[in-house]
Amino acid sequence: MGMQLRKLFLMGISIGLPALAGAQAFRVQCPSVTTLHPYPAANSAMPGDTAYPLYAGPMTVSGGAPGTTYTTNGGQIKCQQVSGGDGYATMADGTQTYMFSFGPLSGLADIAKGLPGTQVPAVFNLPATSALSAGDPATTGPSFGYNGAVGLTPDPEVAADPLCGPTVMNKPDYCATGLDGHVDARELMDVGVMNGNQPAPLMAIDEDDEFFLTLSNVGMIMRPDLFEQHTIHFHGYPNASSFYDGVPDASVAINIGASMTYYYLAPDAGTYFWHCHITPPEHLQMGMVGQLYVRPRQNRVPTDGTTLYNSLELQQKDLRTGCYAHTSSSSTTYDPTKPDILCTTPLPPSDNGVQHAMNKGGSPTLYAYNDGDGSTAYDVEYPIQIHGFDPNFHFVGMTFNPEGFADMKDKYFLLNGRSYPDTTVAGSMQTQSTDGVMHDSQPLPTIINIPQGGRALLRISDLDVSEYQTLASLGIPMTVIAQNARLLRDQAGQNMYYNTNSITLAGGESIDVILDSKNVPTGTYFLYTPNLDHLSNDAENFGGLMTEVHVN
Repeated sequence: MGMQLRKLFLMGISIGLPALAGAQAFRVQCPSVTTLHPYPAANSAMPGDTAYPLYAGPMTVSGGAPGTTYTTNGGQIKCQQVSGGDGYATMADGTQTYMFSFGPLSGLADIAKGLPGTQVPAVFNLPATSALSAGDPATTGPSFGYNGAVGLTPDPEVAADPLCGPTVMNKPDYCATGLDGHVDARELMDVGVMNGNQPAPLMAIDEDDEFFLTLSNVGMIMRPDLFEQHTIHFHGYPNASSFYDGVPDASVAINIGASMTYYYLAPDAGTYFWHCHITPPEHLQMGMVGQLYVRPRQNRVPTDGTTLYNSLELQQKDLRTGCYAHTSSSSTTYDPTKPDILCTTPLPPSDNGVQHAMNKGGSPTLYAYNDGDGSTAYDVEYPIQIHGFDPNFHFVGMTFNPEGFADMKDKYFLLNGRSYPDTTVAGSMQTQSTDGVMHDSQPLPTIINIPQGGRALLRISDLDVSEYQTLASLGIPMTVIAQNARLLRDQAGQNMYYNTNSITLAGGESIDVILDSKNVPTGTYFLYTPNLDHLSNDAENFGGLMTEVHVN
């Protein structure tokens, strides 16, 4: 079994079931090469880096199986590992609130800085033995810099693997490193137990990426009577395989002490979110919710004078994401008079001549969507997750009593897991849990800094279980460019963006907003809810959905 799993790991095939090596049930998976990405990609995790793979046109295929050769259209292999368990978060009035929660098991240093924890294989596949001490990573201080997979360690069974024998030619990579997904369960449990985050670890990938996401269920130490399974469901994410959708009726749920690796081929750019799909009202209310966004191919268009319209026109030849009818299933020729009504990014009516150029900082401009006209360009971006906690439901959830679903009513209103004024506190917030250790509980601040004259992209999602939520901006106009990960554009290519001073979302919705500080004086502004009862902590004092916007 162990040898078969190593072969699958090498090939980049995610079977999704808990892998077993002896008594080993925890396992991670992050292949350095796959069929779609047959060569190790540059160790570059962000668009704008000089080594990042550029988008050069639709994927081409030559030869037949098993000799098929793919020429990729950019993108990379990306990996992340999270735990399913429990933890605590501190509300702005000082109350410690118990959660069912996801925690980070990779990208720890980046997550503590408020960044996505998603990593390329060269960073993810590093043994932690020399960098990670026993216990929670919060105890290692600000110099902690490990972003690899927690617990990844050489597999002792590799030495007996026939594929690694002394006479074997072209040995697999794991023969030299011993890293085939084997995990030191002690190390993983040291970090994963009581290490829940609110929001759950942030994820960010790019169109054309292959994303390997491992969930390891470490159990809920405060509720040993519960044998809770967990899953990951990418809400609204266009995923062709129900097996990886996280809905337990049609896929797989992960038991305590086991791992599963989900596989996604990133299709459409946009702001999504993810949550556990086991008893959703309970697990969402208790905190098992997080953000995910997919960056557009337009970020990877070469800065060689090609207009954005031409680059989007080139994307129409891609059978997987093209917006128009193709003449045949194998053709890159399309009919622009026959748009697909489900297409997310039709071509603009005409080429406005905007090119992919360098921004003020000397890096390629970034965009929220494949707009073809540069209208979604931004200077800074901020993910903002709206959520609410019912303190009574959380208390009952910790104390073995039956939970009152019908009486659920949020009284703490949260932006990235914090109420005002904690929303404006830079850096990660920590909470002392019942194990006596300070844990990074709320790593993502919500303070918004915009260079004067610049544009801030706000990726806003609402995962509230019981309330509608409204956010308003006074003094800085809001332009809504997308909703539920769809660019606001009709089939004729006309932009349907609109300006407003407030947006309202229900639970399960996302919206992309640009704050444009052109002609806005420097100073401090506020993004807040006009619903006064949502500007409080448990119906007392200040707090709730409010944060500061600084025009510098």
